[in-house]
Amino acid sequence: MTGTIETLALATAFFTGAHFILSSIPVRSGLIERIGEAAFKGVYSLVVLAAFGWMLLAYRDAPYVEVWAQSHALRHLPLAIMPFACLFVVIGLSTRNVTAIGGEKLLDDPRPVRGIATITRHPFLWGVALWGIAHIAANGDQASIVMFGGLVILSLGGMAHIDHRRRETTGAAWGPVAMTSSVIPFLAVLQGRTKIDWAGIGITRPLAGLALYVIILLTHELAFGVAVLP
Repeated sequence: MTGTIETLALATAFFTGAHFILSSIPVRSGLIERIGEAAFKGVYSLVVLAAFGWMLLAYRDAPYVEVWAQSHALRHLPLAIMPFACLFVVIGLSTRNVTAIGGEKLLDDPRPVRGIATITRHPFLWGVALWGIAHIAANGDQASIVMFGGLVILSLGGMAHIDHRRRETTGAAWGPVAMTSSVIPFLAVLQGRTKIDWAGIGITRPLAGLALYVIILLTHELAFGVAVLP
């Protein structure tokens, strides 16, 4: 079930759609009511992992069809964008956040928005979006546009999807989060609605993010067959 752009598009649509459909309020609540929360999480994980694997295989086997030429500037654009993507991904994954899985428990905290959430309440998704955008620009082929474009849509759409779900399920408790944070990085800071919680971000997390970036630089050619260093 691989080898064509159409198959890759189908796999990417399935991967992206599975996230939105299974995590939507009516589907999620209905399945939990029928099979229980633990079983739902298991089913969700299996479906998403299977879809992700299919998408990667379809991308690997998809034909190369150039859409735009790989200029010197575009080829090296990821070198400028990926440090920020790695920072958002690592800091986002290592920080408790009201928008993460199980994060609604933080709504009882007097300060529910801390750390990287004072910059954006969706740091991990911004990291994935930046990663996708950088690779679309640098690669410039149909397969990359389809797969990385799907990841960008999932990330940006996921921000709105998560906010809607939190707002609908937590009611008034979501108000302080919305008021003291923003989807767009630094917007709440620029608007004076919050201050960056540098202490909550710390030093270790940013260093780990930069370390990930260095590892990617050094291993990218070995892992993916494409050299990223000049």
